[in-house]
Amino acid sequence: MTEGERKIRVLVAKPGLDGHDRGAKVIASVFRDAGFEVVYTGLHQTPEMIVAAAVQEDVDVVAMSVLSGAHMTLFPRVQELLQAEGAEHILLTGGGIIPEEDMKELEARGIGKLFGPGTPTTDAVVYIREWFGTHRQPEGV
Repeated sequence: MTEGERKIRVLVAKPGLDGHDRGAKVIASVFRDAGFEVVYTGLHQTPEMIVAAAVQEDVDVVAMSVLSGAHMTLFPRVQELLQAEGAEHILLTGGGIIPEEDMKELEARGIGKLFGPGTPTTDAVVYIREWFGTHRQPEGV
């Protein structure tokens, strides 16, 4: 890392009542191995808790894992709360059991790329790095 560069900060969040967090823990580990700074919120987070943590931790990315089927509620709610906090500069992305047509609808609403089961973890790393490269602010701005 050269002077003036900083690590990408990612909040990995597990919203709702779904108790399956293996995938979230795997992707958090992958992000750390890729050189990202990672904050993992743990299970059963509300959208309000996720956004509060994202703002407090000054993250660049919120990556949510949603396996409960509530993706059409949870992603838009987190997006709405980020906007209300003036944090629309934070990339909202994630993955889980999300039908392709729902992924397209969420992306049309401004949610970042979403990843389904079986997607190579490197795809998420590459996507976040590319997004960060075009959206990041220089250190101190």
